[in-house]
Amino acid sequence: MQAVRIETLGDPRVAAYRDVKDADLRRGRTFLAEGRLNVRRLLTVSRFRTRSVFVTPAGLDAIREALLRAGSDPAVYVASQEVLSGVVGYAMHRGCLAEGLRDPGPEPGLEALCGAGGSPPRLCVALEDVANPENVGAVFRNALAFGAEGVLLTPHCVDPLYRKAIRVSMGASLRVPFARAAAWPHELRRLREAGVFVAALCTSRRATPISELRLPACARGAALVVGCEGSGLSDAACAEACARVTIPMAAGIDSLNAGTAAGIALHHLAMLLRGEGIAA
Repeated sequence: MQAVRIETLGDPRVAAYRDVKDADLRRGRTFLAEGRLNVRRLLTVSRFRTRSVFVTPAGLDAIREALLRAGSDPAVYVASQEVLSGVVGYAMHRGCLAEGLRDPGPEPGLEALCGAGGSPPRLCVALEDVANPENVGAVFRNALAFGAEGVLLTPHCVDPLYRKAIRVSMGASLRVPFARAAAWPHELRRLREAGVFVAALCTSRRATPISELRLPACARGAALVVGCEGSGLSDAACAEACARVTIPMAAGIDSLNAGTAAGIALHHLAMLLRGEGIAA
């Protein structure tokens, strides 16, 4: 590992970090991870390659071991806190960024979440038009925590590799596989036909409380479907579900944010799949 010192704001070697927007990065097939924890996870446990890192001297010390363990050989750029923040365009107090490379080609479809022989995921999450990167990041963090094997996103869901999504997910969106549902909600029918129990999370009082949900003995897995922040799940998505489930709340409260709701429901589904005395 050989670090290159960056002394000026205009140094072309760190152009990838200069005043960039997430949409521009996506068009260039790259993304940025911010903070020492997320950069370490990009280097060591992510499926994505790291092209370069841009750090302060203290940041370099914090990720040195991860750099030495990394299978790839990313370029390492070191600058003072002042120069690094000036290049990035805001006060980057964490002093540590990395440029990751997206998978080549178009984003994968549902098949990418299936195992050997096309077997369906044991537990997965499907997000319909969730536009807030904090919510998407929170869902990925919960998905990793409760053992979900993947996240399926509709075309209008926010990119899980946006900086805020990665940051809120604590690097989980770098680890949990994700795919796009180009023919939504047909993918839910395909999961159902493969033996996956599809549970649509909604706020209807007529829905089954999540604590009362039981999975049929023949279920090969479970998929939790979560809707957008404003209007929730579409009728078309709900129609493809095996059941509509809800999280009972105190009087006067009608909803939770998508990340919190997904965490509660995923915990219950994970328990059901483990057969901890509550599955039918």
